[in-house]
Amino acid sequence: MGPAEWGTCIRTVFFGGDHTLALAYCNNTIATGFTSQDIIIFDALTGSQTAVLSGHSVYIVSLAFSSDGTLLVSGSNDGTVKLWDVQTGGVVKTFDGHMDPVLSVSISADNTMIASGSTDNTIHLWSIGTEQCHVIRKHEDNINTVSFSPTDPQLLLSASEDDTVRQWGIDGHQIDPPYAGSYVAFSSDGTQFVSCAQKAVTVQNTDFGATVAKFYLIDSIPKHCCFSPDGRLITASVGNTIYVWDISSPDPHLVKTLMGHTDNITSLVFSSSLTLISASEDKSVKFWDISVLSVDPVACDTEPTVAPISTVSLQSKDMLAFSIDSTGVVKTWDILTGLCKESFKTEANEIHYGDMQLISGRLIVVWCKWYRNEIHVWDAEKGRFLIKDVNRPATRGIRITGDGTRVLRVNKESIQAWSIWTREPAGMQGLEGNAEKYLDPIQMDGSKVLVRSGVFTQGWDFGVPGSIPTQLSEASSDRPHLDFIVDEWPEIYPYRIEDRVTGNEVFRLYGRYANPSAIQWDGQYLIAGYESGEVLVLDFSHMLFE
Repeated sequence: MGPAEWGTCIRTVFFGGDHTLALAYCNNTIATGFTSQDIIIFDALTGSQTAVLSGHSVYIVSLAFSSDGTLLVSGSNDGTVKLWDVQTGGVVKTFDGHMDPVLSVSISADNTMIASGSTDNTIHLWSIGTEQCHVIRKHEDNINTVSFSPTDPQLLLSASEDDTVRQWGIDGHQIDPPYAGSYVAFSSDGTQFVSCAQKAVTVQNTDFGATVAKFYLIDSIPKHCCFSPDGRLITASVGNTIYVWDISSPDPHLVKTLMGHTDNITSLVFSSSLTLISASEDKSVKFWDISVLSVDPVACDTEPTVAPISTVSLQSKDMLAFSIDSTGVVKTWDILTGLCKESFKTEANEIHYGDMQLISGRLIVVWCKWYRNEIHVWDAEKGRFLIKDVNRPATRGIRITGDGTRVLRVNKESIQAWSIWTREPAGMQGLEGNAEKYLDPIQMDGSKVLVRSGVFTQGWDFGVPGSIPTQLSEASSDRPHLDFIVDEWPEIYPYRIEDRVTGNEVFRLYGRYANPSAIQWDGQYLIAGYESGEVLVLDFSHMLFE
């Protein structure tokens, strides 16, 4: 939605108590390395485990398949490099020579050489046949990446924490001056490479280093970059977030943002031109569908949203999301596809808080304005106001009930309801604590409402018009076990999801998405709008049903 779409996580594989530190893919076979010292091989199509490779004395940091998938090379914190026979699961050879942990390994296209990079600041070039080693000592810091060209067995790239990318011949001589970068990867045809340097991701031609595309990430340092097999897409990770860019068009641009991991991403690899696999310190491997959706000109806007987002809303039972920008443009989004279904102009500008619901085919929009005690209810089908009430005290949150009959308004001390259609009051309840410190204190479930105020979470059912709302007990409120937390100082305490059972943080908004201008949470989906005009929806169902 907006300038960059969300990809879909189609499968998550969890690995118990072990952090996932390394990942390699070839011919529907995946190798993963862990803090448990083992390498697990499993089938990418079925997710079933096919082998466990044991031999390193401490955890695995890097893995790489040979081009034909018959060999696997591993690098470990024990300082050794091992070559494995994938068919038998046995160690072919062990290469011992680094003084410190091995961070990256690669095998040449002709299966004759292995390269390894270490925190001892050296690159070792090993002959598989003779086990002879040539040591390169030109870098001044940890070697994050070594990568043989997929087409030229005589060419090697390296990238270091000293922020240089260097090209090498097989004899160890350096080719051309160094480039900027701390992580690097070849394209599948070897003609280009992508590198991460400070806050930029750059694509360059292997010959002469001419820049093909360059992308900047505000306040974020990218890592673990790679190309799609067809060379059309590149990707890089920042913390627990993955960014995907299309470099095939005359105007290279960001097309996907993948969020779902809850800890730092440690490895990325494309399994096809439209699917990506990621490993993370959150003990999981995720499979992503990143197909770039075509745009239906009948169903979607031809002009992108560029105005800041003022408010967002969810109607997840119908798989719909809504946004209003600062100019009053309302958009309806399909959560499953990310496509805009409808867009139109309203008078909903200068919004402070708002909500939208599609009720019997009619879109009802409710909002209150900045610095004014005005509440508006607008019928999109009729293009007119149902309610325009200017005699309300300061509002902290406003919602339409899931059954579409009432507007709920929260201020510092109370929650009030009234009928959308008759304008009659439909109940009022006092709040314990203070709802003012929360960006989104309200969670809805049909006619039920939960309000977070201070350390308290209170619930009522406004199900019977004209009657006193029924207070919900903790048990009867049927709350999911995930809480969305917004503190008074998001710069210090970020917007995040916490597991109420364990008290652990399981997700946080990160980097460029750390500070939304509008947000809503329904216990499974989180929707956020931004000053950039982007609207992002996250699905946490995989955490609810673990």
